[in-house]
Amino acid sequence: MDYVNSFKKEAEKVIAGLKEELKLIRTGRANPALVENLIVEAYGGQSKLKLFELATITNEGPMALAVIPFDPSTLSDVEKAILKSPLNLSPQTQMNRITLRLPPLSSEQREKLIKLLNQEIEERKGIIRNHRDESRKKIKQALENKDMTEDEKFRLEKEIDNITQIYMKEIQTIKENKENEIIQI
Repeated sequence: MDYVNSFKKEAEKVIAGLKEELKLIRTGRANPALVENLIVEAYGGQSKLKLFELATITNEGPMALAVIPFDPSTLSDVEKAILKSPLNLSPQTQMNRITLRLPPLSSEQREKLIKLLNQEIEERKGIIRNHRDESRKKIKQALENKDMTEDEKFRLEKEIDNITQIYMKEIQTIKENKENEIIQI
């Protein structure tokens, strides 16, 4: 069994999930990722689609987004989804487009977002540590089953520990970049 590659795959999934999750944390600038995954009940509730599947989402300057549905009949469905979302945005509808103006973040909101960011980061670090521990258990079990030598066990454990450090540094870099985005005015 390839313990190292198995561990790497799990850690990569954690990092990818973290990046997706952090797109939802608002920063000081308008970003289409903020709303693209909102679920919209379209066509009289017949289908539930993500906003990016129903509309083009573009920046209109640093503090506004434009949402233009592909099918104008879904305009009111998109508007309802935005109003129901926890983002506290007020959509302004004109013709077949919705404009979302993002109010500037207060320092209190920024602090809350940084707390949320830190919680997310710690959770992901914990998941990676759990995957590391699982890999080490599997390696120990293989040694007990005489499927590997003591030297192989130590080499694999050291390799997994080194890889863990690399992923922890990557998570720290992601955190610092997101923190800077949140703090920027």
